Amino acid sequence: MSLAARVEAALARDVDPAITAFAARLGEEAGAKAVLFYGSNLRTGSLEGVLDFYVLTRGPAEKGIWPTVSYREWEHDGEVLRAKIATMTAAKFAYAAKGLSRDTTIWARFVQPSALVWSDETGTEIATLIEHAICTAARHAVALGPATGTEREFWLALFRETYKAELRVEKPGRENSILDLNEAHFDGLLAEALRFMDIPFTRDGDLLTPHMGETERREVLASWKRSRRWGKALNIARLLRATRTFDGAGRYAAWKVERHTGVKVEVTPWREKHPVLSAPGVLFKVWRAKRRAD
Repeated sequence: MSLAARVEAALARDVDPAITAFAARLGEEAGAKAVLFYGSNLRTGSLEGVLDFYVLTRGPAEKGIWPTVSYREWEHDGEVLRAKIATMTAAKFAYAAKGLSRDTTIWARFVQPSALVWSDETGTEIATLIEHAICTAARHAVALGPATGTEREFWLALFRETYKAELRVEKPGRENSILDLNEAHFDGLLAEALRFMDIPFTRDGDLLTPHMGETERREVLASWKRSRRWGKALNIARLLRATRTFDGAGRYAAWKVERHTGVKVEVTPWREKHPVLSAPGVLFKVWRAKRRAD
């Protein structure tokens, strides 16, 4: 199956109607182009926990740190759905997916499975964006991976490096679970991406030997060095920005605390407005509640 066909089929996968309804609500409210759904709930089909959406809006590419992150709760057919929403322009998404930004998060995220769950126009443009992300990831996998190896070894090299470049709390071996949990998605994906980009390769059983030109390899590695140098700083800047701009941060934090500790936290107007400043008081409340329980 060609890369274009694979992307089209992946984006069109069926999801729970509640997710489609939530996505439509988000897309229409934002006057967006499209809404992408991704993450563990896409794989499992579960509505529990937090649903992950990317809302792609219209207009010129934004400046500064992106995306804007928010948290929403919505009662649908008697069930409370919770979602974390990242919002950015489709133009900036395209820029990042092509690897033109120092930030790696878009192409490293969207080489993994996602679904187009709402769009106000044809999905052709969105499919192209995902193809860009996959190709950027594939070029980096070839440049950072072995001269010859299985497709899995190339993807492992990629995710290992991107995790090291970012400020993440993932457990060692997280890159293995990405591939284990999405085996069908990644099976043959690298070869199709190389064909799509006209990068020749040879096969010997399961072993793949890409023949990327040396000039292109040096360009990819130089770009990667810049991304790696800026990776953690960008993550920190994004986290600092989120403390001021994360809409619904107080409700999101309260839900996380209750989910993981069983202690219900009242979301007062002050806690909603100042989630960081209120954190010590919330932690003390949790500590006191757990001490009483013991």
